[in-house]
This record gives sequence, C-alpha cells and structure tokens, in this order.
Amino acid sequence: MMFSATTILSYICIANFVIGPVSCFLQSDLRRNPRAFAVSATTRLHLSDGGEQGMPTSPPPRRAGRRSTRVRRPPPNRGPMSSTSRSSRNATSSASRRKQQRAPHQFDHTKADARPFLDDPAAYVKHQRSNADAPCYTFPEEGEDVSEKTTIIPDGSHFVSVSLDEVFPGLDFSHKFCSTKEFRDALRSSMREDVFDSTPAYAGMSEKARKMLLLPDSSLQGSWNCKQGIVGAADNNDEGGEKLRMGKLTGVLKKYLGENGPTGDEFMETIGKLCGSKPSTHWIDIVGITDRKISHSWHQDTGRSPGGDTRTVLLGFPAEDNYDGVGVFSHGVKLMCERVATEDHPPNEPIIYPGLDVDDKYIVKPKFAEGSEIIMFRDIDSLHSAPDVAYRASVMRFM
Repeated sequence: MMFSATTILSYICIANFVIGPVSCFLQSDLRRNPRAFAVSATTRLHLSDGGEQGMPTSPPPRRAGRRSTRVRRPPPNRGPMSSTSRSSRNATSSASRRKQQRAPHQFDHTKADARPFLDDPAAYVKHQRSNADAPCYTFPEEGEDVSEKTTIIPDGSHFVSVSLDEVFPGLDFSHKFCSTKEFRDALRSSMREDVFDSTPAYAGMSEKARKMLLLPDSSLQGSWNCKQGIVGAADNNDEGGEKLRMGKLTGVLKKYLGENGPTGDEFMETIGKLCGSKPSTHWIDIVGITDRKISHSWHQDTGRSPGGDTRTVLLGFPAEDNYDGVGVFSHGVKLMCERVATEDHPPNEPIIYPGLDVDDKYIVKPKFAEGSEIIMFRDIDSLHSAPDVAYRASVMRFM
C-alpha cells in the first residue's frame, strides 16, 4: 500500500503525540513500581515497533523450550521405595527423634530409674550401715602379687574420725554443734559470707549475684588460709588490734561458745592444719544432690599427698539435730596399695574412674555422730564418691 507524503507526516505527528506521554509515564511508573516494568516495557516496545500502520501488535509468541532426552537418575543410595520401606523409615526416624530427646544420663536405663526422687531420704539412709570394716579393694591389673615398689596402706588408717572437742577442747563444741541447728546454720552461713567477701574471684560481683551464690542450697569455694593478704577483710571485726578475715564467723563462735571460743580465723586455720604438710588450702562447701538416689562416681581429688601426710578433711553439717548415721560424708573405698597420680597428670585435677563398678561389700559409708563430726583421709589411700543418697545440709572439704 502506498502512502502520500501528507499521510506519512500525519502518522508521524500522531506517533509523537501518543508515544511521548506514554514514555514519560513509563519512566515515572518504573521509579514507583519496578515490578511493573516488564508489562510497561512491553507496551512501550510495541508502540515504538508498530506494524505496518504504526499500531500496537500482540507480543511475539514464546519459543517452546526443548525437552531433555537425558534419563533422570534416582538420588544416590535411594532406590525405588515401597510403601513398606517408607513406613519403616518413618518409624525409624520417629524413634531416633524420641531417643535424641532423652537426657544423656538416661540412655543406659529407663526414665523411671534415672535418678529417682526419694520421698523420705532420711528413712533410706537410716537403713544403710557404715561398713567401716570393709575389706580393701584391689584393682584387677594389680592382681594378688604386690610389687616391692608398692606401698601397702596400714589397716585402720584409711578413714579417721575426729571430734570438734579434740580440736577445740574445753568448749563443749561437739554437743552444741550436733544438738543446735541454729548454731550450725549460723556457723555455715557466716563462714560462707566471710569467704565470699574476702575471695578475689568474687570481687566486683553485684549484690544480686552475691545473694544467689550465698543461697544455702548452692556450693561455694575459696581458701581456708587466713594468714595471707585476703581482699575484702577490711570491714570485718578487730581482735586484739589485728584485722580478721572471718569477722562474721567470729561473732557466731563467740555467741554460742562464749568469749573463750576461737576467732573465725583461728577456727579455719585450726581445722586447716589437720590437712598436714604442704596443703593446697582449698576449701569448698558442698551441697550436692539431696533428694534423689544417684550412682557412685569413683574418683581421687588429686591422686597425690605432697608431704606424705597431706590429707583431705571433711566437716559435716547434718540435716537434723542429734543425728547419728550415714549420708553426710562422702562414701569411700579402701585401697590395698597407695595409688599415686602419674607425673604427667595435671596437679589439683581429679582422677576419674568412669564405669568402675565396685561391689557394695567394699564401700565404706562413714558415719556422722557427736564426737565424729570430722573425718580425714589421704587421697592416695582411697577412692571416694558423693553418697548414693545424701542426707545433710552440706559437707565442707579442707585440703
């Protein structure tokens, strides 16, 4: 079809009139709504690339994609799955999920047997006997033959009981301690506060953190040494012009034992001296688990006795007045021969015996009673563990 010059000029004028505003509109719309650009661009393209008469045409048809002739392979290690296999796999997955949701200590026994709660721990421990005359335990690798290099431990020296009256004579200390819960609670609380306030590791903690760490059901550790320069002792009481580290403890001892009672510093140092030569001076107030039965976890605290007479000392705090029974002190196993840590074993780290199953006939459960408020033992003479059932307020360990 032939067009005259006049007609062509008319189409050009119409095209400029239509395309110009549309282009401006598209640019504006693109800034406001970029996702609409695909549609707008197509429209603009068609307006500028019009047909024979300059009018919009339909978009060009899409080219059909080529179908791949490659055979699709199944994922590795997964063949055709029947409905039975699918059900089996789903059941296995569900079982795995259930197993993963269990606590780690429950994998070797049922949930009902995992640290079962006890309605009456006192009744349980009162049926346990001390077994103080238990035979000595020999490790399987030691056999019956004893090497000349091995030191035999004298019978009767494994666990030694000591009375507070022996350590602090003339004060009726043992009776007052064992028969008066208020005295024991005040003694323990004041010791914990004095140790906390004079231990550098606790310096700078908030009052909220202090209250939480000093709760009676939490363990606390520090040092029993009162002769070194300990921070935080400036606010404690004076005794004869000498600044005391254990000021609160001093007040409690004077209140219940009279003015002849020891100062708090003398109390800590005197019990600490029972540890023998070359002590570490470490002190800890241990609460532990008191409402469940647990399995024994046999260990040595260090596997060493640096001075040959270096001992661990335990001061028990029973759960009731006039208590005579087990569950306050750690349980122990007498060893036939000294068991010393190897030279490459890190100092002051425990030696753990995981999975060691000791027959009950070898297990000693030291008894707490008036006149037996303290026990002592060398770490190389025995294994020990938290009691399977603890019945106590706490036990303090001096090393």
